[in-house]
Amino acid sequence: MRAVFNSPDTHNLVVCTLCSCYPWAVLGLPPVWYKAPPYRSRAVIDPRAVLAEFGLDLSAEKQIRVWDSTAELRYLVVPERPQGTEGLGEEKLVELVTRDSMIGTGLALSPEAAR
Repeated sequence: MRAVFNSPDTHNLVVCTLCSCYPWAVLGLPPVWYKAPPYRSRAVIDPRAVLAEFGLDLSAEKQIRVWDSTAELRYLVVPERPQGTEGLGEEKLVELVTRDSMIGTGLALSPEAAR
């Protein structure tokens, strides 16, 4: 397993183009759309449009890196720390991380959204 880190300049998206490899031991069962051929192919061809369909509109300046998981190597995204969380400890930060943020189709929740 390899962790890739979102940053102010880069957003990471995980896909498996061949067989829908998914870190289910960590994240639980994959969502149905993760295995769907349209997601798997479009995420590579036009990741910005796919993310927009998930409600994630990233600035044109932000680079999107797509990571193709395999049976031998699976990826997890470490989401960017949300604004306003500088004083939060690990226990509270964990509550902001979602399955979608760990595969790149979402962001970590804001502290207000987690309540």
